[in-house]
Order: sequence, then C-alpha cells, then structure tokens
Amino acid sequence: MSASSVSDELIVSMQNSVEALMPQLRTWLDELVRIPSISGDGYPVESIEAAYAAVERMAIGAGVDVERVELPDTNPILCGTRQGPDGAPTVLLYSHYDVVPPGDESAWRSDPFEPVERDGAIYGRGSADTKSNIVALLGAIRAWGDDLPVTIKLLVEGQEEIGGGNIAQLPIQRPDLVQCDLMVIGDMGSIRPGVPTLTTTLRGMANVTVEARTIDAPLHSGQFGGAAPDALVALLHSLASLHDSNGDVAVDGLRRDPWDGGGSTEAEFRELAGIPDGIPLQGTGDLGSRLWSGPAITIIGIDCPSVDGAVNAVQAHARALINVRVHPEQDPAEAQAAVIRHLGRLRPFGIELTAMAGATGSGFAARTDGPSYAAARDAWSAAWGGAQVVTAGVGGSIPLVTELQRAVPDAEVLLVGTTDGFASIHGPDERVLIDELQRATVAEALLFGLLAREHAA
Repeated sequence: MSASSVSDELIVSMQNSVEALMPQLRTWLDELVRIPSISGDGYPVESIEAAYAAVERMAIGAGVDVERVELPDTNPILCGTRQGPDGAPTVLLYSHYDVVPPGDESAWRSDPFEPVERDGAIYGRGSADTKSNIVALLGAIRAWGDDLPVTIKLLVEGQEEIGGGNIAQLPIQRPDLVQCDLMVIGDMGSIRPGVPTLTTTLRGMANVTVEARTIDAPLHSGQFGGAAPDALVALLHSLASLHDSNGDVAVDGLRRDPWDGGGSTEAEFRELAGIPDGIPLQGTGDLGSRLWSGPAITIIGIDCPSVDGAVNAVQAHARALINVRVHPEQDPAEAQAAVIRHLGRLRPFGIELTAMAGATGSGFAARTDGPSYAAARDAWSAAWGGAQVVTAGVGGSIPLVTELQRAVPDAEVLLVGTTDGFASIHGPDERVLIDELQRATVAEALLFGLLAREHAA
C-alpha cells in the first residue's frame, strides 16, 4: 500500500467533509480550552467534571454510546462505542481531557484559559496537549456521517498529566472496553509543521529522591565552615557524578541505542528549545538517541536555601528529586535501581547518601510492520498532500499505553495527533495550528476508510 493507493475520491470526500466540520470543531476546541481542567490535588474538581461533561456531550454528538467509568483515585473516564458494519475492524481512540497548570501567567501573551486565534493558531492551555486531539478524533468519526466503516471504541481519561492514577486497572477490570484491532493514541503530532509524523517510541520514566544529612542544624560558616560536613556540597558532588564531562549519562545499567528513525536536525532542535548560538547541546552521539532511544537524567527539584535571604551557614540537610527518562524497552524499575545503586556507592567526603525510589512509568515501542501502520502511512501522507511520512520518538510517557498493549497484545498501536514540535506544550503560549488540526482530522478519517478496505480485501 502506498499514498497513491488512497483514491482521489476518498481524499476529496474526507477533505470536504472535514472542511465543512471545521467551524463546529473550532467551537468545541474553544469550549474545552476555556475549562481549566487541571488534574492534581488542590485544583477544583468542578473543572474536571465540566471537562468530562463537555467531552461526553461532544462524543454523543458524534454518535458514540457513552459510559462513565469510575475507578478509585482516578478522575472519571469516558468510554464509549459506535458500532460499524458487521465484521468491520475495531479502532480504539484514546486521548485525555486534563491539562497542566498554566505556570507563570505573566509569560503568556493572552489569558491561558481564553482561546485566542493568532497567525493561524489557537492559543490556550490544552489547545495542543491535548484537547485538539479529542476534537480531531471525534471529527474523524463525524466526517463519515452515517456511514462509518469501522467500529469505534472511545477512551478519554482525565488524569494523564499526573500519571493516570488507577487507570491501569481499566484494561484488567473491563477488558471489553479496550478490545480492538488498532489503537489510535491521540496525544502526539507532527515533528514540525507540515511534516506528517508517526510516533513509534515513548521513553519510560523513573523518579529517585536522594538526600544528605550531616549535622544537627545549620552552623555559622565562619565558625564551622571548612571542617563541619556540608550536606549541600555533598549532595551537589553526588548529582554531578550522574553525567560525564560531555554531559552524557554516566550511570551503568541504563540502556542507550542509536536512533534509526527521523527527527529534528540540531539546528531545528536549537530553535525549538531556544538554545542560543554558542551554547553547546548536552551529550554526544545522534540526537535521537539522546532524546528518544537513550536515557536522560534531569534534576527537577532541589531543597536548599534560596539566594535571596540566604545566611552564612553550613547546611545540615539537602535533598534532590531526580527524573530519569528510560529507553523505551527498558524496565523503568531496573533503570531506577541502577541510579539508586550508583548513588549508594558514592561517599562524597565520606558522607553516606540516602536514595529512595519514587514513581515509575513504562516506555513503549510500537510494532511498525503491520497492515494498520501501512494504512496509517498512506493516510497521513495523503492528508499532508503527498508529503513523506517520518517516524519519530517522544521523550515523555503516556502511562496507559503500555497497559493497553499488554491487555491487547495483538492490536497495533498508532501514536499520532494535532500538535507539532513548536506547540509549546506545558509552556506559556501553548498553541495548535489550525491547519495541523484539520489535516490530522482528515488523516484519521482516511485511516478508517483504508482499514475497512484492507479488512474487506
């Protein structure tokens, strides 16, 4: 199957149908962005409920029979089915309606929870990650009208941004809700605008907390500095040991392989990350292995006195939270244990450290040699005007994907979506390009038609 095998008639039909739907899809996206559905303790549950209710109404409007599923310590999960023709393939569509906090709102050009259109993009928290993906998935269903050629199962959760809670129990307790031939994970997008992209890997994740305790209380640095053991200095020495002089991870037991797919050039990555000329990138080797098929260690938090208001004192206690990104096929618990072993062997200035295991999340590597992937390559190329499809990895994690794969091991898994590498997800001025949203919706609609044709052949 190749892009040319997608009939012009099907392409034009889905393009016209989605074009006609765009005003409705834009209205849906605006409505969702206005809901500050931040998951996590301390944020209003009313916003979570409002987002769930909005997605439920939209799903019903797309002809989906909806079921609300409640699990302990997990925001409500929207599950649903729209039945296709007898014997048609079943496609599970996944996305999430929760978002991260806006952060420093002064860094935004406009209110993060008031959608604003500028230069062909919709700005607002969740516009890219990932409320536009919900809209695209539902739009692809609606594009077929009453003639949907596949059976759809829908799964939209509300806690992805903080790990999903107990949602991993869903495939175990309700396997009927996830049985399918193909899973379309709507939480990704193009590596750059205009480049149709299929994501094939997700790195796993593991957190480790490390701390040093030395003296009973902080001591005057003039009286005691130079002999009294400083917990902060010891901690900093231990953290520095996690990387070598090139910035590569220096912990034995963490897997790294060369990346053999597509991706950004170093110049594009510099632009994406806002790295000025003259500041070197961290690490060595190909960019993909640093970002997608190898480990990364980031110090995401450290307890120490702030510079403002600091006093002259030797520190008695210091603590850091380490985030480890793990090769897609490495057990995150194994990687976490390797970091803990590394820290446990250290004795900076003779001081013993305490390293403790935190949260973990499994990575994912897709099977890309099946018929659904072939259909997806054709659909995405056609939706982007015949452009060559690239494969890419993502450094982040989607906790439920691995559990779904385990529950339905014979199903193919496709990670796609509406966003792009410059969408500023989790940052200020998050945005989704309207053109990318429309093309992704067309691609997903085309995919349904190609899967049905392949299944009938």
